[in-house]
Amino acid sequence: MAVKIRLKRMGKIRAPFYRVVVMDSRQKRDGRAIEEIGLYHPTEEPSRIEINSERAQYWLGVGAQPTEQVAALLKVTGDWATFKGETGGSTVKLAEAKPSKQELFEQALKDADNAPAEAPTPKKKKSKADEVAEQAEPTTKTTADKADEAPKAAEAESEAAAEDAKSDAENTPSTQEG
Repeated sequence: MAVKIRLKRMGKIRAPFYRVVVMDSRQKRDGRAIEEIGLYHPTEEPSRIEINSERAQYWLGVGAQPTEQVAALLKVTGDWATFKGETGGSTVKLAEAKPSKQELFEQALKDADNAPAEAPTPKKKKSKADEVAEQAEPTTKTTADKADEAPKAAEAESEAAAEDAKSDAENTPSTQEG
């Protein structure tokens, strides 16, 4: 059986990650693997490469052929040099360890305790431009109120005129004889 060490694609459409797997070369790309020996996440910064060196050495020793991509990963991790009997170490860049949430919380508490107590900020004094703007606002409101009242007054006048006309019509005798 022809055995290959290759990448098995996983993840979403635009967020790929891979597993380094040992497979029969006739299997499809994402098919059933004989063994999973590592991970490769190219989208992380720096790229995450984890390969089980012991298992990679075993499979290389029994004749498994790595693909070009996996060979490049093995060279970066130093497993290829170990297999060939050369001296060379891993050149994988490791991401900085993130502090835990508990450590961040404790640090924030210490900073809050050590920080000098600051006086509350005083209210900002109004500038002359703000005062002028405030004085201008009430006058615009009164003109707006007057504008609202004008249609109401006109409406009331028209209603009064209509009532007068109606009452005049009732009081006048009809001239029709029949």
